[in-house]
Formats: sequence, structure tokens, C-alpha cells
Amino acid sequence: MLGHIKILYHEGKQFIPDVTKAQVPGVFKGRPVISTAKVNEQELVDLCPLNAISAGPVTLDMGKCSFCGECARQFPQKIEFTTDYKIATNSRESLIIREGENQPVGINPLLVRKEIHDLFRNSLKLRQVSAGGDNSCEWELNAANNVQFDMGRFGIDFVASPRHADGVVITGPITENMAEPLQICYDATPDPKIIVLVGTDAISGGMFAGSPAIDRSFLDKYHIDLYIPGNPAHPLTVINGLLDLTRKTK
Repeated sequence: MLGHIKILYHEGKQFIPDVTKAQVPGVFKGRPVISTAKVNEQELVDLCPLNAISAGPVTLDMGKCSFCGECARQFPQKIEFTTDYKIATNSRESLIIREGENQPVGINPLLVRKEIHDLFRNSLKLRQVSAGGDNSCEWELNAANNVQFDMGRFGIDFVASPRHADGVVITGPITENMAEPLQICYDATPDPKIIVLVGTDAISGGMFAGSPAIDRSFLDKYHIDLYIPGNPAHPLTVINGLLDLTRKTK
């Protein structure tokens, strides 16, 4: 017992009472802000190997961004990464941050299907598919359900079978050999169901975009209910995105 008390004294409580108001360290890279400062826009665009930055005006696509922070280091007067982790959205367009704007990213209620609020507001079971991921987003999804973040307290859990799921969570760029298993998993999930993309690779293909080794045709056939950016996505981003989508917040 004394040992447990010593650990609690030195490390504090690991449990996060309110995941909607939790603070993250200053080194965390969340929602970027782009100022109107004048820079060499072509140099800024060329700096990003994932083509996440565009010029005229300058924009940054969080769906393509690896959050490496190199653009902010090279052009600190132009781009800054805040600690705002609430960057999940149900609109792909909302992931594009524009010059001179400093608006929060969130759920567009007009795009949320009615059955999501009716059926999943108190309980949401998800089947996760690693479609060629590097395990980083998978680790963070696992962390979202540990004793610190405790996503399960909101009735959100991962299940082993798609037949027990309310939706599919996809990580990875969807490699050619995972395209069919992903389709099988989706078909086995009962209707109505949701699709959630977690991480840069899932949203845009990331560094693998355009590779002949990936097959993203699955995403062209279905409506995506939630985009959760990050490389990898933070557990707080995951939890708050799912809560906002299903209106589980008070």
C-alpha cells in the first residue's frame, strides 16, 4: 500500500476526469494557424514532401499533413501549430486550414446522418481495420481505451467481430492486399453503420499517396462519417471526435 501511495505522490493521478477539457503539453502539434505574413510561398510549398501545403493563398491540408512541424520551424512567422487537439470533423473540406483564419475545426451538424444520433448516442461499437498501417494509429486507438483516457466510460468500445459492430474504423493507406478484407469487414457490419478514417494515411494515403501498392477505391463508394487527422492521431482527438459525432458530450 505504501508503494502505491508513493507512486501516486510522485506521478499524480493518471486518470483524466474530463477528456473534453484536458490539457496537452506545449510540444504537442495540433491545429495549425497560418498568418498573413509575406513569405516565399514557393519555398514553403516545396518544403512539404506530402504536398499538404498550397500557395495563393497559403493553405495546409491536415488530411495530408504528417505534423512533422518542419514548415513551422522554417517559417515560424507564417505557420504555427497550436495545442488544439479537437480537429476531428465530418467534412473533408474542414481539414484544410486557410491563411488568415483561426477557426476551430469540428463537426458540421448538417452533415450528420439522423440514425447516428438516434442509435449511437449512448453506445457505439467499432471494428478497427489496419489496412496497411504502421501501427502508430493502432497504438493510439488502443491507448484511447486505457485507464487514463477510458473511452469505454462513454459506451464506445472496439469489438472483435464486424457482426457486433456499429461501424468500421480504418487506419493505414489501404494497401492492395487489404482492400478486399476491408470490403468483407464492411459488408459483414450490419446497417446502419459508420465509417471513420483515423490518421493521415487513412485520410489521404499520406506518403504512400499515388503508389500502385495501394487501392483506395473503397473510399470512393461510401460516405465517410468522420475524419480524425494526425500522424498518429492523439487519443483525445479520437475520443472528442467520436463524442462530437454522436452528441455524447453534455
